[in-house]
Amino acid sequence: MPIEITMPALSPTMEEGKLAKWHVKEGDTVSSGDVIAEIETDKATMEVEAVDEGKIGKIMVAEGTDNVKVNAVIAILLQEGESADAAVAPKPAPAAETPKAEAPKAAAPAESPKPEAVAAPAAAPAPAKAAAPAPKSANGKVFASPLARRLAKEAGIDVSAISGSGPKGRVVKSDVEAAKSGKTPLKAAATAPAAGGVAATGMTKAQVLALYPEGSYELVPNDGMRKVVAARLTESKQTVPHFYLSLDCRIDGLMAAREQINAQAPKGKDGKPGYKLSVNDFVMKAWAVALQRVPAANATWAGDSILYHKRSDVAVAVAVPGGLFTPVVKSCDTKTLREISEEVKDLAGRAKSKKLAPHEYLGGASSVSNLGMFGIKNFQAVINPPHGTILAVGVGEERVYPENGQIKIGTFMTVTLSCDHRAVDGALGAEVLGVFKGLIENPVMMLA
Repeated sequence: MPIEITMPALSPTMEEGKLAKWHVKEGDTVSSGDVIAEIETDKATMEVEAVDEGKIGKIMVAEGTDNVKVNAVIAILLQEGESADAAVAPKPAPAAETPKAEAPKAAAPAESPKPEAVAAPAAAPAPAKAAAPAPKSANGKVFASPLARRLAKEAGIDVSAISGSGPKGRVVKSDVEAAKSGKTPLKAAATAPAAGGVAATGMTKAQVLALYPEGSYELVPNDGMRKVVAARLTESKQTVPHFYLSLDCRIDGLMAAREQINAQAPKGKDGKPGYKLSVNDFVMKAWAVALQRVPAANATWAGDSILYHKRSDVAVAVAVPGGLFTPVVKSCDTKTLREISEEVKDLAGRAKSKKLAPHEYLGGASSVSNLGMFGIKNFQAVINPPHGTILAVGVGEERVYPENGQIKIGTFMTVTLSCDHRAVDGALGAEVLGVFKGLIENPVMMLA
């Protein structure tokens, strides 16, 4: 029988992607292992291989289509003697379920409509047919999860106007997100304006037109990466209790060691050195070693438990057009400075061209974000879930400092550690940051 080729899930968090390119056309014969398409997610562009042999009978999703849901049928593969017409024949619609008898018909909450099932009605629906808002308890309270209430409040949406898809019509996080994106229409109450008349999550088209003269701006729709980054970091700040610890590290010893190591780098035929270590390579190494020496800080929150990681898998923030990648250097503490340098350069280069595989940017317990190359003195980074910490690194600069009653000049950089207080509390964060300071100020101790 015909085989349905579906949109693959290229990572555990992927919900939809873009069918960037077809490598086959209808009528082509393929074998198992042949590359048939390229799928673009918010993080990477990956090739999709055929898992069976046969003939491409019908391409269901055109090249360049965005927002293709995972498991949606994108093509039909035919076996010998099969017809494409039969393969794509419409299936009979399932019979409607009989409503349960426990609840009175008038009080039963309507199911939350699926976005893909919503069609434009031929005529205006009668009021009696309108979808019901979220059910209420006897005291009038809407059934909704605490997270859903918080997200709805941040978005300036009345939670009672959202249809719930949870048990017994309970409003859950996905219902709020669907309402925010406009995929699911609100019932009864409309979006409530936040302070200044602008919703906390952004502005509607009407609000933009009311605030800014038409033609005074350029409206650029957000791509998949920007939407995912925005959603994840918003969720992080709303649900992860951040606290921050800052230290000034004197890095004269680091700069001298870096200069000495780079001077010893072998030169190629073109006269260029074989490698060139950066300050960030030392930071990555020192932070990975510090997590090993204070293992309780190498932790991530897992709801009813805490994960204490045996390896120092440290992610490094890489800015790319339209967003941010955090590729992970696995077992960073066991690698040499040169190995870390080469791996970070390779990961960063492939991140900018969206060529990373999911296993290269998923996982890890902590991150390093360095804005020193932009002259930023210090900043507080947002934790990248599920990580428990992120180290923000500022620029190395000359500063005047007192020592034994004398005024001296040294090279310092400010680092700020953001901690998830659920997994890494204040004393623990201070301890691991102190170990890092000792290592970065005396790089030879990384080898001890």
